[in-house]
Amino acid sequence: MGFLEQIKVRGKAMAWHLLWSAAVAAVVAMLVFGWWFPGDYRVMAGGTSLLLLIMAVDVTMGPLLTFAVFDKRKTATHLRRDVTTIAVLQLAALVYGLYAVHLARPVALVFEHDRFRVIAAAEVLEKELPAALPEFRKLPWTGPWLIAVRKAEDSAERSAALMTAILDGVDTSQRPSFWAPYDPDARQSALKASRPLSALLARYPDSQADIREKLERMPVAPESARFLPVLARTDAVAVLDGSGQVVGFVLKDGFF
Repeated sequence: MGFLEQIKVRGKAMAWHLLWSAAVAAVVAMLVFGWWFPGDYRVMAGGTSLLLLIMAVDVTMGPLLTFAVFDKRKTATHLRRDVTTIAVLQLAALVYGLYAVHLARPVALVFEHDRFRVIAAAEVLEKELPAALPEFRKLPWTGPWLIAVRKAEDSAERSAALMTAILDGVDTSQRPSFWAPYDPDARQSALKASRPLSALLARYPDSQADIREKLERMPVAPESARFLPVLARTDAVAVLDGSGQVVGFVLKDGFF
């Protein structure tokens, strides 16, 4: 078999492997973006960039290895062993990548006093999960909860929380024992801390058309909408309706 013919055969094998790898990557992406990083969270929580990096490495690694080892001069047993080894390596890389994405998935959008914060699974102080309210003891798999942070019950708990934040770098929004429902009281607190959306539009006049276009897809009138900042991998603002419910997000990287 000549050199050019060998390259052609290897290229065909690589193309088939690339096709199957891309198909698997597409299915994985749909599951991840549909369940773990829904809607704007795929940007705010960094899901898109992380998954694309993992998929790019995984999709290219297998086909390139196939191109390197595929040789019809090998025995069928030898060739099957090579291809199986590549498939196992590629599967292991995919599993590891999905594990990393699983740790980065957003599990809570937490209202903390004057802003919201996106909390990833890896940021949660898991040893406190048994001390959380019953509904918060198992982290979600289908998108983040909308919750709030309760106030410390006394000065001792307040001091302990402060020391944990200073020494361990763990804020109360990362601690399940401080999680509380985003109930009417929390929504009223969010409304009090929020600002009218007109202030955001006035501050970024060049982005008004884009922001208004996004607002049109939210169930709230622009004149009654309010906003609070969202601390995430990509900063954003949360848009609130008159009851304090979060109705959508405006991403900083997208508009301002």
